[in-house]
Amino acid sequence: MGRFLARRDTAAAELMDDPACDLQQLRNTYAQFKVVNAVVSGWHGVYQREIRPYLHPDSPRTLLDVGCGGGDVPRALASWARRDGLALDVLAIDADDRAIAFNHEQPEHLGVRFRQALSSDLVHEGQRFDFVTSNHLLHHLTPDELAALLRDSERLCTVRALHSDLERHPWAYHLFSVAARPFPQSFIREDGLTSIRRSYTWAELQGSAPPGWQVHPLVPFRLLLTYAP
Repeated sequence: MGRFLARRDTAAAELMDDPACDLQQLRNTYAQFKVVNAVVSGWHGVYQREIRPYLHPDSPRTLLDVGCGGGDVPRALASWARRDGLALDVLAIDADDRAIAFNHEQPEHLGVRFRQALSSDLVHEGQRFDFVTSNHLLHHLTPDELAALLRDSERLCTVRALHSDLERHPWAYHLFSVAARPFPQSFIREDGLTSIRRSYTWAELQGSAPPGWQVHPLVPFRLLLTYAP
């Protein structure tokens, strides 16, 4: 691994996390997530292996998506379930009011609701969900925030918690640097490269996870942190 990727660059900050960032570029970034995640996130495979076997046509399961960003992943999960004739109700939350505003401005999506909240808010409300998911959230968090999210996930989920993130790797960095050039007027390329620098290796993430959690490597250059009660 190149020296600049030998350790997590936790001092690097993503532009979209800046409250003063350009709002139009932020909105463009949310909109372009749909394309980027469709190519690199691997959520369809995760849905098929980890979620679909527990779904039923007539008994809706529930799913909480934490840090939903542009909302494309929770929308996709609901769409795949509906296409398969299965019932899945999704609540997608984000702490950033700009993300929730963006999602509320989009056409209503059957089976998906959006709310500004933290996972801890739902714990305090006594809510439970069959599944708890997140995409590209873990690398944003401090060690204390990561530990809190995983504790909340254990309290909130009844079937599976599934947190998917990037894996820090030189090939991931170089390939994304080239592949992300066609996304103009957004933070996709710069923030994506920052995200890779902030992300974990398999060993780092497994070492940061509490007992009961497992890290599974996915292609391409992804990690899935899972928990089953």
